[in-house]
Parts: sequence; C-alpha cells; structure tokens
Amino acid sequence: MKVLLIKDVYKLGHTGDVKKVADGYGRNYLLTQGLAVLATPGALKSVEKIRAKAAVSRAALNQEMGGLSDLINGLVLVFTSKAGETGKLYGSITTQLIADAINKKLGTQIDRRQVEAEPIRTLGEHSAHVRLTIDLTPKVKVMVYREGEEPEVAEEPVKAAPVTEKPTEEPVVEEKAE
Repeated sequence: MKVLLIKDVYKLGHTGDVKKVADGYGRNYLLTQGLAVLATPGALKSVEKIRAKAAVSRAALNQEMGGLSDLINGLVLVFTSKAGETGKLYGSITTQLIADAINKKLGTQIDRRQVEAEPIRTLGEHSAHVRLTIDLTPKVKVMVYREGEEPEVAEEPVKAAPVTEKPTEEPVVEEKAE
C-alpha cells in the first residue's frame, strides 16, 4: 500500500513523503491516526504544498526545542543500585527512571517514550538518546554505580527503584539485660 505522510512519523519519514507500507500498518495505524492518506493521483498533486507547510512548522519546532536540546545534550545522570559480584544489577535502570531524573534535574516534561535506551542491567557508563523532535535527539550519559561506592562525578546520585525480590535476612537475636 502506498501512502502520503501528512505528519512526521518516527522511523518512517517526514511530512510529504510517499512511502510503501504494509497494508495492515497503513490501514490500521497510519490512516486511522491521521498520519497519512492513500497516495492517490489527486493527493499527490498537493505534495509540494504539504512539504512547504511542514518545513516551516518543523523549523519553528526545532528552533523552540533547540534550547532544551542544548541543556540535555551531554547531561550526566548518576544512578546507584544494588549489584552482584559480576556487576549485574538486581533490577534495571529503565527509560522511566532516566526520564524522571532528567525532569527532576532540568524541570522539563520529558516522557519515558521519548527516551531511547535498552534497560540498563550492568554497572558502568551507558548512553541514552532523548527524542525531542524527528531531527533533534540529544545524547545523555548514564553512570551506574554500586550502592555504597563513591561516584567519580560530583553529581548527586539518583536512587534506583527498590527491588521487589525478598533478600535473605539473618535472624535477629535479642539479648535481655538482667
């Protein structure tokens, strides 16, 4: 199925592009969400008008988000978490935790779906991308340290979510004073 994109679609294309997509994806998602229309000869006549209008709005949005992108780019987030002897975490640092840390640090409204990273399950240095617009994706450095260790960066560490597993507890022996 050939469709004409009316809005920018992440990982598919910009406004005004004609793309060949699977029938189900086009019919059930792109058309129903108002992101595309069928690429008919009548719709293809208005491609240049759609592209020009989208370029103006995309440039305005990129300019507006440019300041936020500069703030986020190169940001270092420090997390502490419990980890095993091999450096594997007892849980993971998720995109939700990264988005919350960015929002807390900068006072922004970034959603977890805008953060592109696999769940972090090991200690060390990792990176994540924040997708502000289709053109602006600043990079964030994520440092994960073992709980109790001193981070090398002078940033305030963000406490990772508690693990829901039951830790092995030692029995408490009480001594009575006589």
